[in-house]
Amino acid sequence: MIKITHWRGWAGRLEEEALAIWLAAQDPRMPWGAQLMALLATAYAFSPIDLIPDAVPVLGLLDDLVLVPLGLWLALKLTPPVVLADARVEATQRLDEGLPVSRTAAIVIVLLWIALAAALVWWAWTAWIR
Repeated sequence: MIKITHWRGWAGRLEEEALAIWLAAQDPRMPWGAQLMALLATAYAFSPIDLIPDAVPVLGLLDDLVLVPLGLWLALKLTPPVVLADARVEATQRLDEGLPVSRTAAIVIVLLWIALAAALVWWAWTAWIR
C-alpha cells in the first residue's frame, strides 16, 4: 500500500516540475511548439478554476489526475534538456515564493462555461420552446 507521504512527495515534485516548465516556456531557447504546449499545460495547472469542476463525480477529479500530469509530461518531453535543467534550478530557488496563479486561464475557463451555458439555452429554446 502506498503511504500518504509518498503522494505528498509526488505532488511536491509535480508543483516543482510545473514551475520549471512555466519558467522554461519563457526562455528564448525554447522551440515555439514546445513553448505553446508548456504555456497551455502550466496555465491549466496554475488556474484557480478547473475546466471540469471537482463537484462533478469522477470526471471532476480525473481532469486533475490525468489532464494536468499528461500535459506537463508532454511539455517536459518537448522541452530541450539544457533549457529544462536551467529552469529546474530556477524553480527550486523560486518555489519558496509560491506558485504563480494563472488568472488568464481562469478567465478563459469561465468564458468557456458561459459559452456552454449560452449554447445550452439556445438549444433548449430552439428545441422545446418554439
